[in-house]
This record gives sequence, C-alpha cells and structure tokens, in this order.
Amino acid sequence: MTTTRPRSAPRPVSLAALVALVLAALVVTLAPASPAGAAGLTVAQAQRRLAALGCDPGRADGELGAWTRAAVVRFQSRHAMAQTGRLDATTRQRLAASSAARCDRRPVPAASGSGRRIVASQRQNWVWLVGADGSVVAQGGMVDNPAELRPGSYATGSYCGRAARVVRNRSGSLWLDHFVRFAACGFGFHRIPRSMSSGEQIHPDHFLGTDTFRSHGCFRVSSQMARSVWDFTAARRTTVRVVRG
Repeated sequence: MTTTRPRSAPRPVSLAALVALVLAALVVTLAPASPAGAAGLTVAQAQRRLAALGCDPGRADGELGAWTRAAVVRFQSRHAMAQTGRLDATTRQRLAASSAARCDRRPVPAASGSGRRIVASQRQNWVWLVGADGSVVAQGGMVDNPAELRPGSYATGSYCGRAARVVRNRSGSLWLDHFVRFAACGFGFHRIPRSMSSGEQIHPDHFLGTDTFRSHGCFRVSSQMARSVWDFTAARRTTVRVVRG
C-alpha cells in the first residue's frame, strides 16, 4: 500500500515582498529598449524631439548626420550651451526636459536697443525683424563671420558708392539674391549664395543658425527671410543691431 504525503501549504507572501516584485516589474517595463546617454534618448528619439521643438533635424533615421548635428547646434545655442553638435548626456537631458524651448522662436536679446530695428546675434546665429511696438515680425537662422564684423549699431543704406539694395547682386560666380546693404562697404543681408551656373545654393538651409560655415562677412539667410528683410527695409532706413549674445 502506497502512502501519499500531504503537500505542505504555500508560504504566505509578505506585503513588502509583493511590493518589491511589482516595482521590479515596473522597472523592466519602463526601461528604454536602447538607452543612449543619461536621458535614455536614442538618436531617432532625439530627432523626433528636435523636430517637435522646431529645430529641423531632418528625417528621423537614427543616424547622427550633418543635418541632425546642425539641429543639435541650434538647440544648444537656444539654451546657451556649448555648441558642439554632439548628443552628450547634458544635451540629452535638456532635450528630454519638459522645459525645453523651441529653436525657431527665440526672445530678442535684451541689450539690442528699442524700436523698429533688425537684430542679429552672432552667438546664436539668429536674426529678428522687430516692429516699432517691439513685436517680432519675422525671425530665422543665419550664417555670418564674427571675425569680419564687430557688434554695434549699423543702418541699411548705400555705402562706398554702392547701391543699398540689389535684387540679384553678383559676387564672382555667385548670385546674392535680395541683397540689403547695412555697413561699409560690402556687408549686407542676402539669401544663401547661389551658383550662377547651376542656380543651386552653395550650402543647404539646414546649416543656417549654426557656425558650421563662415561667410565673407555678410549675413546669409533663407530665401524666405531674405525677402522678409527686403520688404521690411523697403520704405525707410532701418537700424541694424549686431550683438554677441
């Protein structure tokens, strides 16, 4: 005759142990699949976040190419960070924060005068068209060369006997569309230069708002911004304030 031993009753699970099990499961569930840096953002996630903040990173392909690095520089300049173009831990943390600011809407620098004017920041590589009431009419990125033009107050107009405004200004083998002069002798706002032979820009718009390129001293802007500057300065001589910050 076979005797079957009674099974022992299961031990009761303590409340503390149960809570620990639940928390462990939550940690596994909420952990990012591919952590990258302190904030846990992958490159693709960072690209989507940059796009949502108006920083123009290009396609969210998970590759940290030149377009995305330019967007990182725009984000870093917006937050007064070192403009490295790298998605380091500090940049990822700032990017992931709910307080992250948009790249395409920036406050006019405080020490830039008052009234109707154009403001250009050499550190941010950014331009604002400011109305008489202080409202921003338009704003956007630029490419310049801080070594060629010092911060200060300038004004649109004719200098050195050269025309103040040229719809299609020629410089060597390049077209400088909607050229608006504001300092002696050849400094002005204009669209990114275009090749006279091909009609193509010498670099894409996504490098505006970065220091990736250096101009010969003029302020290169997008086609749309060049037209905005052209219209803004059409009726009167306009103050141009160039600032560092």
